[in-house]
Parts: sequence; C-alpha cells; structure tokens
Amino acid sequence: MIRKSQHSLVLGSSSPYRAKMLSRLALKFQQISPSFSEDILPKEGPQSTVMRLAKGKALSLDVCAERYVIVSSDQVAHRGNQIFNKPGNYSNAFKQLREFQGEWVSFTTGLCLITDEGDQRVSVESFAIKFRTLSDQEITYYLQSDGPYDCAGSIKVESLGITLLEDSCGRDINCVYGLPLMLLREELAHLKLDLLSFT
Repeated sequence: MIRKSQHSLVLGSSSPYRAKMLSRLALKFQQISPSFSEDILPKEGPQSTVMRLAKGKALSLDVCAERYVIVSSDQVAHRGNQIFNKPGNYSNAFKQLREFQGEWVSFTTGLCLITDEGDQRVSVESFAIKFRTLSDQEITYYLQSDGPYDCAGSIKVESLGITLLEDSCGRDINCVYGLPLMLLREELAHLKLDLLSFT
C-alpha cells in the first residue's frame, strides 16, 4: 500500500511546462519561482552547467513547510560542448533550426532534490534528437504554428515539433521537456521517498 508522503513536494521552477508535467501525473505540489541567476559561465560544459544551475535554483528557495522536498531542474540544448540559448524570438529560432537540420542535438537536464533535513541529490540525464532536412518554408510554418521561442533547441517535441525529427536516442523523452521523470522517481527513491506518495 502506498502511503501519502509527510513531505510537501515543492517544484522550484517558474516553468509552466514543468508544472504541467507534474500535474499530468496528478501529483500534489507547490510551485515556487527561484531567485537565481541562470547565466552560463564561459567554457563551462553542458553537464556542469545544468547541475550547477539546478542546485542553485533549489538552494535559492524559501519554503514555508515543516517537511518538504524541493525538486528543481535546468536544461540546455547542445551539440558537443556548444550550448544553444533559448531563441527568444523568431529570427534566432529560424537560425537555430536551419543549423540543426540533419544534425543530432542533445538535451541535457540537471536535477536537484533537497529536503528539509539537508539531504541533497544532484544528477543529470540526456536525450538526443536528430532533425530531418527542413526547407525554409517548413521552418517558417513550424515556428509560426508552435512559437517555441522560450524553449531550448527552438522546438516543442510534445507538439508539432515531433514533425521535425527523424530519430532519437535516450531512455526518457521527458528530458527534452526539461524534467526527466524516470530520474526523478529514482532520486526520490534514494531519499526513501516514493513518487506515487505525492498523488
């Protein structure tokens, strides 16, 4: 029998996408926006970047609960060690998708869990996607339809973005959405917590 957790689940993120992922699992959680600079440091690799940022976000939260577990994450899209920022606008997104066509792009996500007792878990997971060859017309149509300007890699794979792909590699596509749920379950288990106990 799964007993309800005595801990409050706190999502340390301002992302509506991550909140939607937890809601889709019918989890009870509180969302708090972190106050932490997400600047990428020069010469810092993808894994180091996302682990540092995920931990920084979690540590920046002020949680008003007696018992809690904070979940925070950070994600980058990259090819090798070249990190691509969220496009922010149509022009940047168009350039990124043009550059990505026919190429593999990795999405690496850092995950940090911190409890009220000071336990910390920091881990990382990656998932790679391969873009098919795209015409400028296809790129334009996709961007105008999906508007992925606040998304790493200029793509919403959970939406029309799937039509831009020809292959993928990895165990959990949720990594592309910014919150690897299989890894989250495993990391909670290391803290002797069950993901199902938060439903």
